Amino acid sequence: MTPLSHAFILKYCSLEIYATERTSAGLRGIGLRGAEVPMFIEIQKLERQAIVFREEFGPGEIDLGEDVRQRTPLKTEGRADLVAEHHGKHKIVEDIRLQGGLSTSLELPCARCLDPVIQEVERKFDLLYRPLGVDAGEKEAAVTGTEAEISYYQGGGLLLEDALREQVLLSVPLRVLCREDCKGLCPTCGKNLNVERCSCANELPDPRWTALKEIRSKLDQ
Repeated sequence: MTPLSHAFILKYCSLEIYATERTSAGLRGIGLRGAEVPMFIEIQKLERQAIVFREEFGPGEIDLGEDVRQRTPLKTEGRADLVAEHHGKHKIVEDIRLQGGLSTSLELPCARCLDPVIQEVERKFDLLYRPLGVDAGEKEAAVTGTEAEISYYQGGGLLLEDALREQVLLSVPLRVLCREDCKGLCPTCGKNLNVERCSCANELPDPRWTALKEIRSKLDQ
């Protein structure tokens, strides 16, 4: 597919129509991911039937931020269903329930020496997306028969990529180490103390004594 034809499709066709054409051609999730066409889970389509997906995203296709690098394709499969909730006599809220799993391999910086650390990710998810603002002023959201994590969508649906990005980042530890006894970097010269000794590392004062030294200097004046 050329960039021109891709632009034509996005301008003159809805994502729902294009996704239907992909499915009917037997190409859903195969080859066309390289064209960076987002998978949009649309409420109008869910009203007709559940959406079953099996997708693969190469490194760089989902923005994970500066500190997280995707090393291997992110593979995911699952399904999206419409969950209709009755609020009062006349109001019906349309939620999207997203169930499935994902797996990939990430590269993260060590919290001490900044060397790359490999983190394997395999995660199941059961998510409920509600219309943005529907819970405003309510103390507790009513969830119909699920124990799903609750997030929110805006407009006519949500992008699968957005849900996957959130799940991958939630699986990343707040702090990773290349090894438990990592010595880190010298704060003065920046050398990796796991690799080489640093002559200035032993000359650094213990910062815990700084406050006491300041008090002593004031008393001596």
